[in-house]
Amino acid sequence: MKRFYKDVTIVAEGDGHAIRLDGRPVRTPARALLTLPTLALAQAVAEEWRAQGETVDPASMPFTGLANAAIDHIVPNRVQFAAGIARYGESDLLCYRAHAPETLVARQAAAWDPLLDWARARYDVAFVVTQGILPVAQPEATLARLHAAVARHDPFRLAGLSTLVTLSGSLVCGLAVTENSHSAEAIWQAAEIDEAWQAEQWGEDAEAKARSGRRKSEFSMAGAFCAMS
Repeated sequence: MKRFYKDVTIVAEGDGHAIRLDGRPVRTPARALLTLPTLALAQAVAEEWRAQGETVDPASMPFTGLANAAIDHIVPNRVQFAAGIARYGESDLLCYRAHAPETLVARQAAAWDPLLDWARARYDVAFVVTQGILPVAQPEATLARLHAAVARHDPFRLAGLSTLVTLSGSLVCGLAVTENSHSAEAIWQAAEIDEAWQAEQWGEDAEAKARSGRRKSEFSMAGAFCAMS
């Protein structure tokens, strides 16, 4: 749609911060007030609205999109949404290793073992690590504790966590970012080890490189969204 406003402001709204366009409240697609839990996140969302040109392009507003998702989709279904994210713990990327070559096996171990060690210490869990892609069952206690860790997140952090987990294929990777134990950049490099290996062996075409860049950008944005929430 065409840009219809000049000024973007932030006002206190209950326990949060709301966005105003020429003094009028911004609403989500479901018509709820766009209210952010922290001033930092409200400033990031407001800046997206200020940065729009003659037309408003939702694709250029990732923070606004995640906030809309948190308000419209997660707030009414928080328990079910958290359970959906937690299910990634049943088949976490970090638990499935290559058989060969030795260089790839070593790279996976160097990047993924410290992340599993962090999760073991942080959540008092154990993991079953296997070679290959055949599914292995994780201990019930591990799944329950990881589920509880996810459920502790508020709707806004769940919105960011969902993106982190789905892009990386790893619940542990997503939690490591939301808990500020590792940077989003370091986690993304760990999650992309297999793709980077394939590119080294067979070359990387322009389309694949562009797709990887978009995914990395989305991952970084989701990490920043969680940090500001």
